[in-house]
Amino acid sequence: MSSYWSRSFPRSNSSFLLRSGYASKSSTRSIASSAPSSMKKKAAEKAKPAKRSQAAKDPNKPLRPPSAFFDFMEEFRKTFKEKNYNNKSVYVVGKTGGDKWKILSEAKKAPNVAKANKIKSEYNSKMNAYNKKQS
Repeated sequence: MSSYWSRSFPRSNSSFLLRSGYASKSSTRSIASSAPSSMKKKAAEKAKPAKRSQAAKDPNKPLRPPSAFFDFMEEFRKTFKEKNYNNKSVYVVGKTGGDKWKILSEAKKAPNVAKANKIKSEYNSKMNAYNKKQS
């Protein structure tokens, strides 16, 4: 009986055959191996790749400095929360801060840019010392 079913319905009924008891696992494997290559490709795509372990982070490495925009946003969040204390949405704060940053003139951005450049130069000197220490 199982040979009749495997010949009649070679691909689609392998799970049915197993549940009904008419076929053994070995016969359904042969049915599955006769599947078209497109089905095999889909099965291969679904297979998850092995996870790679991340390299350990060095706690002594200096942290990257914030940009001028992030310096501006730090100040903007404080003033925005004072004016809009009911707002709990991070999206709204970020969106309004980004819009305000876009319309600011270069002269009004200058203090934030200067502060960011100063912090960046300090970071570069710390990174140079760190890299010398590593090698």
